[in-house]
Amino acid sequence: METSEVNSRESFVRFIEELKADLDRNPKNWQNINLTDFLSAMARYSEDVQGYYDNTKQPINADTASWRVFADILIGASIYE
Repeated sequence: METSEVNSRESFVRFIEELKADLDRNPKNWQNINLTDFLSAMARYSEDVQGYYDNTKQPINADTASWRVFADILIGASIYE
């Protein structure tokens, strides 16, 4: 599921389930596979996510909470160093 499809609590739940399944299938594609590293990356990516939106010219304000922003933060934390 693309994060652009995450627009409700229900779709966010599906997204998390798919993210977990991806970790189970492809742990080598993840930079942060333990909870400590993942949460640290999640905090850092949360600070930087607006830059991602700006650089990819997406009209999203990361200061406005949305299911999509939450999903983008989770996916970003899986690979953020």
